[in-house]
Amino acid sequence: MHRFTEETARLAEAVFQAALDRLRADPPPLGRPASADELSARAGPTITPRGLGPEGALRVFREVVAPATIPADHPGFLAFVPSAPTKAAALADLLLGVSSMVGAGWIDGAGAIWAENEALRWLADLAGLGPGAGGCFVSGGTAGNLSGLAAARQAARERRGGGPGRWALVTSTEAHSSIRAAARVMDVDVVAAPAEDGRLTAARAREALDRAGGAAFAVAATAGTTNAGAIDDLAGIAELCAERGVWLHVDAAYGGAALCAPSVRDRFAGIERADSLVVDPHKWLFAPYDCCALLYRDPSVAPRAFAQEAAYLEDANAAPGWNPMHLALHMSRRARGLPLWFSLAVHGTDAYREAVEAVLRLAKEAAEEVRRRPALELVREPELSVLLVRRRGWDPRALQAWCDRMLARGRAFVLPTTWQGERVLRLCFVNPRTPLGLVRELLDDLAAA
Repeated sequence: MHRFTEETARLAEAVFQAALDRLRADPPPLGRPASADELSARAGPTITPRGLGPEGALRVFREVVAPATIPADHPGFLAFVPSAPTKAAALADLLLGVSSMVGAGWIDGAGAIWAENEALRWLADLAGLGPGAGGCFVSGGTAGNLSGLAAARQAARERRGGGPGRWALVTSTEAHSSIRAAARVMDVDVVAAPAEDGRLTAARAREALDRAGGAAFAVAATAGTTNAGAIDDLAGIAELCAERGVWLHVDAAYGGAALCAPSVRDRFAGIERADSLVVDPHKWLFAPYDCCALLYRDPSVAPRAFAQEAAYLEDANAAPGWNPMHLALHMSRRARGLPLWFSLAVHGTDAYREAVEAVLRLAKEAAEEVRRRPALELVREPELSVLLVRRRGWDPRALQAWCDRMLARGRAFVLPTTWQGERVLRLCFVNPRTPLGLVRELLDDLAAA
């Protein structure tokens, strides 16, 4: 298995050709989910004593696995928060996989970590966190939020010389689900502040902090909510946190990409005062899954929360250099930020700015298209690239049925969401290659159905 043989060479050529075919696909097939029984019937046994051989395994991937998976980079993938990796980032991910790079510590991962830190520096500068900021890449916003909040609690313990019987976290009712998941894992209470039109205001955060009393160790604000793309009052909340001596964590997993867009940069005023910040390049910064940037304005507290001690780690812990294994809840890690760095190095930051601006323009144009159709109603003005659309006269079942038809026809993957108790259509744009023509076709179909 570990020698490079003629069979390996043939497999490499076949895999590289399949990768090239996928890179050239414009668009790729949309794919449709299937049940486990259906997939087992199509593939047959795959884990066997003697194996399927290279051709057999690749056949199952191409004919069974891929067609039953909806690719997040399809121009019609408008559910959740899609992904649109650059070709350069995807190729770098392929190269990373064959290079066996471990990005845990500088002792054996210096080159890869250096490259990751170049990309992190760009993100930190976009946010204005200052020259001392730093961090690491983790798997996604859930891991990033958990790690940022765990560091916040560590800082509170150190500052106060201990803690209350139970710690509390203040956040918004519109915060991402991972914030509450992190609180459960950390066994801390959540004091939820009601959002106003999807946003957490400083006044509501103040009320929640008052309810929490001295138990609050952090406020978790959002820069681009997943449900509606709303941006909290970051400047007001940052001022409040400074007044109360409370850590400010900002979840910018989706919206943080827009920091590089001059047209909306002012909406993020106050983000530079965050103590910790997450941005997911696998969402709107065109990196492949999985990739979340976790940044600290002052990273020095993180090792005291996360560093692991063991005899076999003594040399790694003592070695000079930047050690991502000390900056989040992980140890072994792939250098998942390297594809982002490679793509930035290939294309330059101007290309990223233009791509994000293109998506913002698409969202505005899509909103105008909604307004032109009497059967449709824009629920709220888009702040970033999420549209909420009401189909007049429809109940939730009719809306879900329409979404199901779009997928069955191979046109788009779209889903409804709940906004203030009502089921509405949600469209999330992050792919610069999503054509306005496709959006018009979907809205025409929605209005006429």
